[in-house]
Amino acid sequence: MPVDALSGPVDALSKLLLTRAPGEAAVRAWTDEIAHGLLSASPRLREPNFTRIGRDDLASLFAAYDARFLDGLCGRILGPGRLGFRLSGRMTRTAGKTTRFERRGGGPRFEIAVATSILFDGFGDDDRDVTACGLPCRSRLEALQRIFEHELVHLAESLCWGESHCGRSRFRGIAERLFLHRTHTHQLITRSERAARDGIVVGSRVTFVYRGQPLTGRVNRITKRATVLVEEAGAARWSDGRRYARYYVPLGQLQLVAPETDREPEPRRGRT
Repeated sequence: MPVDALSGPVDALSKLLLTRAPGEAAVRAWTDEIAHGLLSASPRLREPNFTRIGRDDLASLFAAYDARFLDGLCGRILGPGRLGFRLSGRMTRTAGKTTRFERRGGGPRFEIAVATSILFDGFGDDDRDVTACGLPCRSRLEALQRIFEHELVHLAESLCWGESHCGRSRFRGIAERLFLHRTHTHQLITRSERAARDGIVVGSRVTFVYRGQPLTGRVNRITKRATVLVEEAGAARWSDGRRYARYYVPLGQLQLVAPETDREPEPRRGRT
């Protein structure tokens, strides 16, 4: 589409982002409407604490939010094939991410990714209360919506101004007026927090079974799995002068074998 043909929708979206303030009652009604619509139409999301989700569910969220909150302007500006969606089990600290890809001979392409690991790690019967964007979330669906709203602001800002930064006043103002967001951070339950409840943190001494052999090492990192360093001759030398092999172990397969006071400084890879 020619650039001048897009100037109308871009200008309209820019003005909308800077001025639209539906108010609390409307925002809550619209977001509830979107939630109910998704639960009714999705082949996977059948309840607020869903256990399955697909990329097409993210596409449905985009279409609903764009139509209700942004007058369909994001979709008009993007056109077909310029927005993709991804579900990530590897994102363990960031709940969502919007990426802009520059393309030769055409406009940029965008991708919205949502961290399924963070969504599914929370909302157990005994879990603490969580918030996303400063708002309490009673279910995975509410958390998904807050995360998606945040990413939608990133997308809309990028379409209008070519950049987006959630720490800046323009982003915060848009997110507050459109979605009642109070902050750009979240307090969802991460894999590291859940592991810490069992006493497993970075530096903990743990044991696990690998190919039928029990191994003992120290936790070096916790993401979707734990990275455990096990001393092995011939392995890479780390900053403490010892040689370690790295093992990536599901958290449920680890057993804590030493108290917290037995922790040692975390070694770093590389020769001393």
